[in-house]
Amino acid sequence: MRVRDGDGEQEEAAATAPQQHLVFAYYITGHGFGHATRALEVVRHLIAAGHDVHVVTAAPEFVFTTEITSPRLHIRKVLLDCGAVQADALTVDRLASLEKYHQTAVVPRESILKTEVEWLDSIKADLVVSDVVPVACRAAADAGIRSVCITNFSWDFIYAEYVVAAGHPHRSIVWQIAEDYSHCEFLLRLPGYCPMPAFRDVIDVPLVVRRLHKSRSEVRKELGIADDVKVVIFNFGGQPAGWELKKEWLPDGWLCLVCGASDTKELPPNFIKLAKDAYTPDLMAASDCMLGKIGYGTVSEAMAYKLPFVFVRRDYFNEEPFLRNMLEHYQCGIEMIRRDLLTGHWKPYLLRAITLQPCYDGPINGGKVAAHILQDTAVGKKYISGKLSGARRLRDAIVLGYQLQRAPGRDVGIPDWYSLSEKEIGVRPTPTSHDMNGSAESSFEDFEILHGDMQGLTDTMSFLKSLSGLVGNDPRSPEKQPRERAAASVLFDWEEEIYVARAPGRLDVMGGIADYSGSLVLQMPIREACHVAVQRSDPIKQKQWKHTQARQVANGGAMPVLQIVSFGSELSNRAPTFDMDLSDFIYGDKPISYDNAKEYFSLDPSQKWAAYVAGTVLVLMTELGVRFTDSMSILVSSSVPEGKGVSSSASVEVATMSAIAAAYGLNIDPRDLALLCQKVENCVVGAPCGVMDQMTSACGEANKLLAMVCQPAEVKELVSIPTHIRFWGLDSGIRHSVGGTDYGSVRVGTYMGRQMIKCAASDLLSESLPLCVPMLSGGTNPDEYEEHAVDLMKSEASMDYLCNLPPHRYEAVYAKGIPEIITGDAFLEKYGDHNDAVTVVDPKRSYSVKAPTRHPVYENFRVEAFKALLTATKTDEQLSALGELMYQCHYSYNACGLGSDGTDRLVNLVQEIQHKKTSRTGGPSLFGAKITGGGSGGSVCVIGKNCIRSSEEIFEIQRRYKAATGYLPIVFEGSSPGAGKFGYLKIRRRSM
Repeated sequence: MRVRDGDGEQEEAAATAPQQHLVFAYYITGHGFGHATRALEVVRHLIAAGHDVHVVTAAPEFVFTTEITSPRLHIRKVLLDCGAVQADALTVDRLASLEKYHQTAVVPRESILKTEVEWLDSIKADLVVSDVVPVACRAAADAGIRSVCITNFSWDFIYAEYVVAAGHPHRSIVWQIAEDYSHCEFLLRLPGYCPMPAFRDVIDVPLVVRRLHKSRSEVRKELGIADDVKVVIFNFGGQPAGWELKKEWLPDGWLCLVCGASDTKELPPNFIKLAKDAYTPDLMAASDCMLGKIGYGTVSEAMAYKLPFVFVRRDYFNEEPFLRNMLEHYQCGIEMIRRDLLTGHWKPYLLRAITLQPCYDGPINGGKVAAHILQDTAVGKKYISGKLSGARRLRDAIVLGYQLQRAPGRDVGIPDWYSLSEKEIGVRPTPTSHDMNGSAESSFEDFEILHGDMQGLTDTMSFLKSLSGLVGNDPRSPEKQPRERAAASVLFDWEEEIYVARAPGRLDVMGGIADYSGSLVLQMPIREACHVAVQRSDPIKQKQWKHTQARQVANGGAMPVLQIVSFGSELSNRAPTFDMDLSDFIYGDKPISYDNAKEYFSLDPSQKWAAYVAGTVLVLMTELGVRFTDSMSILVSSSVPEGKGVSSSASVEVATMSAIAAAYGLNIDPRDLALLCQKVENCVVGAPCGVMDQMTSACGEANKLLAMVCQPAEVKELVSIPTHIRFWGLDSGIRHSVGGTDYGSVRVGTYMGRQMIKCAASDLLSESLPLCVPMLSGGTNPDEYEEHAVDLMKSEASMDYLCNLPPHRYEAVYAKGIPEIITGDAFLEKYGDHNDAVTVVDPKRSYSVKAPTRHPVYENFRVEAFKALLTATKTDEQLSALGELMYQCHYSYNACGLGSDGTDRLVNLVQEIQHKKTSRTGGPSLFGAKITGGGSGGSVCVIGKNCIRSSEEIFEIQRRYKAATGYLPIVFEGSSPGAGKFGYLKIRRRSM
């Protein structure tokens, strides 16, 4: 239902005069001022209509009392949630946010509910309004009072991404919040909204913005600013930014109004410190542009008052992409790179901002419209028909990756900015680079291939087609185009040579997390791949973006610069471009350390993705001594979806390093290249992965399993997949992250177990031999046996890889001594260190040890058995045995704590189809399935017969999974060559 009202401000009391006096309990979240300022507008209209409003908030009282002076306003200072914990104005601490919410709203939940129910009864509330405090909805239901929420996002959606970083122990928070919201009668949804599946029904209202008190000229006169002076307002919310501002950061003649500066902070003469209680809307309307972070308040008021907004991304705040797309849709926003904000390269952004022509002309009276609906609801009017409810069907999607597909017809008249932002979070499926039309072949023929062969790969044809589409593209065109394409269109000199490499993702058939324990693994390169185009150029001749040019001028002239564009960046809420001076990788005359590089890329989480690409440059400098004196331009385009457990990061690293090696004439063996790329991920990105992903992407071949012993990376052979066997990947919709807490803690537990076994073996050696080996019956020389036993324990005491320990030795000698769980401090006190270079033991954490230790010992055995069975006689018994090994692997992952609801559901569906009895079939077509890669979500690998019926059953699993969760799994099928087999293309645009 869409409610739109007139634009004019009417006489509130007359327009909405009620039949009776009403009491509203208005709960406001503890996160930021934006919720309080928009709630203020709704409260103002309710009080003007003669009602009493009890505001429950942790926000400062002046936010309300400076605007409303009425005895009908009652303020109760209570904190019932905490929002997102921010370390500073731009940085969200995800784990701290969940932990604080747990302490604020979960631990005292019962007492909160009891207190709120009693309080609601005491004030005789007619309606509870929440923006958007979860427990308020549950308290209202317990008190028998109707409730309504008003917001553009909900905390279950925001916190869902935090759970990926914080681990599954906090998942119950998301479920509890969603359950609380489900008690709400309906949602008043504000523009710039996120998907919010927990709410049963929705009413859309216009922008809620604060009204203006003074004209532009009145504000400027009070501040002593002439009408012709350009003014930027520096607005980073209620938290003082704490940055050192400098005079030269502004264009000549400009002034900057600074919100939130501390009383003791000294500012340059062209910066003006504003009072803490300054009325921001008037100041915004009197300015020429704004520099700040995105939030509902800043975006809505910038749009309402047609103020160009130069924004800097915040990390890990899922609300932002939707607001950002709305802002840019109405030509009101320009993104500034965080590094340029902090180093003062403001001028090109501010000068660009004042050329914008913001075009939002929709209504801005959402406060009045919302107040009218709330009054009607409080007196019993029904706004909702009840036909739109889809909450039960969508509730699973909250945990299953927050894909949040809508039931058809749920949203009517969705504006353009919403359909764009849905794609950004992955709500709607987007076409991959495999999608082609008939013009692809003629498009790639715009380029002359000077070296290499496309090998008939359609995705490579599509990539060259996309490059061709950039030629002659004008980024200043008034026609709306993705920012990444606008940036890419000026990235290359089309008259010069460009080097293209391709690297596929991989499907983990067997081995998985046992790779870092030295296991044999079996990996299949998938059809989906990453393409990277690289061009090197003289620093003087390189085509550069304006802000890069400005930085070069400020630094005294042309220096080698790295510029990167990532296609598909908007799907993951990351900045589409990255640039840096290559001198940033040098300290003195040597490359900077990996720790310093990791810190460098962590400064701006929206650009942390660049570590996977730029990190290859640093690793080549550090490990091979390469010196890059030319500038470098890189375009990355990947059809390997992120977070699905199919090695999207490895494909980016391998393709990037392959293209750079080709461009600079570096002859690197595929195996060595894979090991270098693993160093990128371990040391620069900081993800503790093994090497099998990079090895498969670099060394794999189509339709073959790469059999590799990860000690550290020995390719044993390429095993042809028998023609009667087929593998599929099925995506669960739950985002997988190798850098996530669960993966890292399991790896720590595994290395703890290895250290315990080594110490136990050393202890046994120091004891008398008869106590540590069983007595022998006749027929064997005891001296020979003792000598063998001593050698065996010596090798175990110095063991580098846990997978070198056979299962029978583990069970016979060591299993009983491995604890289920140990605290970090207890382990460090007894064993000193776990001897893993890429993880750290947290003394305050408890680690599971037994299951993570047992898994690689048995997994290595399972993989060896699997490989041997592949060459066995072609029978159903062969397939059943292969499938059973996969099932055992899956449940071993679960025992380690690396399972997930979605992957378990998919494996269960495979089992149901495998074991169902049908009269028309002679036996099963699917035989087994397992979670893949690092676990904790991502994809499952399925094994079955290579026949039509097995494909039909895969589609049935897709259908049943979607019916249960609302999410349609991506199917990975088919294979393609690794980067080594592909080689590289050297291309140049044909002369026209």
